[in-house]
Amino acid sequence: MKPLDFITGEIVGILLFFIGLYGLMTKKTIVKTIMSMSIMESGIFLFYITINFTEGAVPPIGQAQEAAFVDPVPSALMITAIVIGIGVTAIGLTMFMHYKQKHGITHWSRNRNQTGSGH
Repeated sequence: MKPLDFITGEIVGILLFFIGLYGLMTKKTIVKTIMSMSIMESGIFLFYITINFTEGAVPPIGQAQEAAFVDPVPSALMITAIVIGIGVTAIGLTMFMHYKQKHGITHWSRNRNQTGSGH
């Protein structure tokens, strides 16, 4: 067994997810929160794509011989999830830009002294 055999796509996906979760829980700026959510999404994508990996498996298209076939459903689902993740990130950044334009701050907690409003 090689020293780096334990590093698989599943392990890296789980690590990315928890790194993103840590960033989500500890960061106070909106942009860093959006970045942490994107890191979490990347970890989930990597985990689901590699969870059922089989060495030597072939795509189930045009194969007449007996061989181990790859299940295409997880990859198709992850392509859809990637598109949705990009949309969520774009909407989050758009909302952040409008929030910064309106309030002039980039943190989640809105301090009355920073904005100058008396509400």
